[in-house]
Amino acid sequence: MTVREARAHFADHIDQAEEGVPTVITRNGAPVAAVVPISDFEAVEEAADVMPAREAEAVPAEGGTTVTMAELLADPFTEQDGVAA
Repeated sequence: MTVREARAHFADHIDQAEEGVPTVITRNGAPVAAVVPISDFEAVEEAADVMPAREAEAVPAEGGTTVTMAELLADPFTEQDGVAA
């Protein structure tokens, strides 16, 4: 659904999200946003919070080197091969 269509029928998309049906919004044919049920959004948010902790816990279990939580959280912002991640 285009941005224009989404704007014109926004209340309908909110109703659909309440019923569990997501709406993908496109701009120039490319997906750019979605109106999703709040439960889906909360699940993604929770997964984003839990994933770094699980990755940190997995390192010692695999016999690898350990890292601090600060190092793990900073990792996406460090440079790799001369390019910022």
